[in-house]
Amino acid sequence: MERPASTSQPKHTNIGVVGLGIIGRRIAAHLRRKGFPVYVWNRSPHPVPNFVGSLGELAELCNYIQIFVSDDNALLQTAEQLTEKLTPRHVVLAHSTVAPDSMRAAAEIVERRGARFVEATFTGSKGAAEKGELIYYVGGTEEALREARPILEASSKEIVHIGAVGQATAIKIATNMVTAASVEAAAEALALIQAQGLPPEKFVEAMRANASYSGTLAMKLPKMLDRDFQPHFSVKHMLKDVEIASQIALSHFLDLRVTAAARDQLVEQTQWGHGEDDYSSVLRKYLYEPTPASYEEPQPEERHEQASSDADEPITHSAKPETQNLAPQEASIVGSQKSLLILSGAVSAAAPATPPVRRGLLKQLLSRFSSGQE
Repeated sequence: MERPASTSQPKHTNIGVVGLGIIGRRIAAHLRRKGFPVYVWNRSPHPVPNFVGSLGELAELCNYIQIFVSDDNALLQTAEQLTEKLTPRHVVLAHSTVAPDSMRAAAEIVERRGARFVEATFTGSKGAAEKGELIYYVGGTEEALREARPILEASSKEIVHIGAVGQATAIKIATNMVTAASVEAAAEALALIQAQGLPPEKFVEAMRANASYSGTLAMKLPKMLDRDFQPHFSVKHMLKDVEIASQIALSHFLDLRVTAAARDQLVEQTQWGHGEDDYSSVLRKYLYEPTPASYEEPQPEERHEQASSDADEPITHSAKPETQNLAPQEASIVGSQKSLLILSGAVSAAAPATPPVRRGLLKQLLSRFSSGQE
């Protein structure tokens, strides 16, 4: 059931939306369905209604401007480009997940022109944006929030006022730390379950009755089992957020080891060319496809082509060729890690007895062994 409109909801209010990514374009479409006149701008042109030629034009047309750009530089550049046309009639709502200092800097740029600024980071994926069911974490003055509330209510199911500008961003970063770690832990758990010969569906069934089950796992686990990595929240954006967390931790001498481990897996997916995929694609590290029955040993000239394939493709060999040229201790490391590298859609007797070893992981293991790490 759709929530009744706020009694203070402005009529015939023009709203400007900056940034037409996964969330921005869905919010723009939702606001139109709610009856708001919406004008949009994006760095690259989009064939959508009311696309304007510049940020200045957007500011001339709209009193309320919602910014859905992806990173710190884009937010600060947008604020700077808007300032020429900003006046005291404007309310700017920044929805980007950036460093708290960048959010405060954007607020200073906007407020120098007499406009109001509201920090409004959010939780919710593209499905929530389509339905207008985001949850906003907001920061700003009571006056600014009072003016912005009707606009926020139009695309949300809850608004949580955190405090001053910058504080809502810190909350969003902290929640994303938990989200990233939760999905990484689920990927590792699925790897362990498969290594034990159990169907992954049993793990999902067990988790549903577990106290640690969450909305994130409810959404991500079925897609992970189906290997559906269509982006709801991309690897590159989650990586940006955990890197911000790491930077904050460094400045406060905090040792965030779980966050660092989740960051490493996101970096690996980016290096493998999966930055645009959903961040649940960290599961790929453990994916394994059985060799087709029609597989034939490649000819010598084909072997070189396979060796230069993408790093995310598992390389399957028997145990002997993989370890025969390694020192005994190195061979032991390879053998002890193999069980973590298997994840198939269904366990069957036809699956090879020896799991694949990734060249990249092998190098990491040997590097850790040589440096004395376990």
